[in-house]
Amino acid sequence: MNRNSLYFTGETEAAIKSTPLEPEVEEVVVETRVSAISAGTELLVYRGEAPTDLPADETLEALDGDLSFPVAYGYAAVGDVVSTGSAVDDRWQGRTVFAFQPHQTRFSADPETLIPVPESVSPEEMSLFPSVETATSLVLDGRPRVGEEIVVFGAGVVGLCTIGILSSFPLARLIAVEPLSNRREHAREMGADVAVPPDALDDVLESSAGDCDGADLVYELSGHPATLDDAIGATGYDGRVIVGSWYGEKPAMLDLGTSFHRDRISLESSQVSTLAPESRGRWTRSRRAETAVNRLRDLDVGSLVTHRFPFSEAPEAYRLLDERDDDVLQVLLTYS
Repeated sequence: MNRNSLYFTGETEAAIKSTPLEPEVEEVVVETRVSAISAGTELLVYRGEAPTDLPADETLEALDGDLSFPVAYGYAAVGDVVSTGSAVDDRWQGRTVFAFQPHQTRFSADPETLIPVPESVSPEEMSLFPSVETATSLVLDGRPRVGEEIVVFGAGVVGLCTIGILSSFPLARLIAVEPLSNRREHAREMGADVAVPPDALDDVLESSAGDCDGADLVYELSGHPATLDDAIGATGYDGRVIVGSWYGEKPAMLDLGTSFHRDRISLESSQVSTLAPESRGRWTRSRRAETAVNRLRDLDVGSLVTHRFPFSEAPEAYRLLDERDDDVLQVLLTYS
């Protein structure tokens, strides 16, 4: 049995290759219906900006090896189980499932690694599960409190999903910072109280009715290292900065000589592959995944999809994302 798989073959080069598929007796075979491109992470790999000595993802069985070319990458596939191994319960046959798998026409997987797609969620919506799970993890790590003022830098897909979840909290104000006007409009639709370009943030923070200067909690989700300085600058005394962006090999040059030190600002990384140590007493990966699916039902993630490409045209989808067209948000690959 063969499949067609997308490979990054060099800097800004992608190609579709035929590869063998040899499922084990304890695995199912899934025919892919749709897969979502995670633009932030995948573009780093596509552009050769990811560390090549870094494992692709040690927590995902489908992503073995490192990030050197050629590499098959991606982790947001939805499809239908078309066959089951002899050691698999027949009830898996015909199910529509989500899998953390690279972009490919079909794949084999252990059923324990799959998430059945709820009837109330479409396959396209379910392909955005990793973005919503990441947003769920970001909110868990940020620990928002009632009455706080929160700033989110970056209204890409993950930023917008994070804004959507945060909007359900009883905050004083939820502020989105984004240079692109169409993404600012999306941020308002997802629940931001205010959405402004970066040069207008200071005026917004100065208009706060609270007693404390600066934001209580700031998320840096733009993917741009220079924005981290802006995030620190927007944070008030004893405030927290959660860094959800992965910069790859791009250096972040920080000015920590002004307000950062005296204002006792906390700078914390957030990464969805693991749970923060302080959460592990009550939270597991399965509990977080279940919570993310529930949030997926509530959020209008379908409105974030701006482009669909047939899988055969996947290299063109990456070229579009690499050109940074202002109208591009979530890109999906579709499979017949």
